[in-house]
Amino acid sequence: MFRRSAAAACAAILAPTVLSAPPALAAPPARVPPHAAAHAATGGARVVAETRVAPRTLDLTIESPAMGRREKVRLLVPDGWSRDAHRTWPTLWLLHGGVDDHTAWTRDTDVAELTAGSDVIVVMPNGGRCGNYSDWWNYGDGGPPRWETFHMTEVRGILEREYGAGKRRAIAGNSMGGLGAMLYAARFPGMFEAAAAFSGYLHTLDGHTPGDDSIGWGPSLSCPGTDWRRVWGDPDDQAAIWRAHNPTDQAGRLAGVRLWVASGDGRRGDLGGWPFTDPVEAATHRHGRAFVDRLRDHGVPVTARFYRGQHTWPYWQRELHEAYPMLMRALRG
Repeated sequence: MFRRSAAAACAAILAPTVLSAPPALAAPPARVPPHAAAHAATGGARVVAETRVAPRTLDLTIESPAMGRREKVRLLVPDGWSRDAHRTWPTLWLLHGGVDDHTAWTRDTDVAELTAGSDVIVVMPNGGRCGNYSDWWNYGDGGPPRWETFHMTEVRGILEREYGAGKRRAIAGNSMGGLGAMLYAARFPGMFEAAAAFSGYLHTLDGHTPGDDSIGWGPSLSCPGTDWRRVWGDPDDQAAIWRAHNPTDQAGRLAGVRLWVASGDGRRGDLGGWPFTDPVEAATHRHGRAFVDRLRDHGVPVTARFYRGQHTWPYWQRELHEAYPMLMRALRG
């Protein structure tokens, strides 16, 4: 697990990355569900296949106009769940980090065991190797990939219409997923009861000075051959877009959301790691502190956990366990 993260260290300094090489999952053949035609409410997005990976684990393949292709979403459903039930369930969205996919949380943590008996649907959508949980600017042309629209309109609409998802939601993520969790909570007021970021990139303009492009290179490193300016543009020329996707600049919009921020300081901690300071986690630690300070400037309450540790899954699993009671309280009202 630790070695899998080590190979991505250099790229992750500039981008939210969690290296993953997901093993192949044994699964029965995908089938086309009978409700696939009912998709008008989500702009044409529809489920074209379902795969039961484990008793509680269901993978959906979605034909997504926002993405211009098919994308995956993994669900952990509660005991007794069915699409035909005359009830709904609250949802916990778990977003993965960079250079990873929708299998990350079930592959590298005990989230299935943790959520057993919690009576919630856990939603783990693919967010791309370098998607940044954003609708890309694409030099002003828009168009795919539109990750925000895929998640917040298409996936959410499908789940609430066809899979028993209710209106109470919480969201959490690691690394790039921490960025996504706070972005979605800020950009969609009232959508989420709670949000948690573990080693998240929460100040995307950290250290930026006019004329300095170094903060933007991450997508090109996570997705070789990708022009990083396609995401949010140039941090000077498209400053408004960058600020609109910087959780620290959006901190005041998080009033009323229960918030949790956790990050290590980059040093080897009690759950292992490199024998030297991890520059990736040191950066997220700096981001996290700046974000927490900005929240407090706005009078927005937040639980902050800064600890000795690095940018690896053992720490993120622990932090999910730490934040989980808060997330569940928020979902239960």
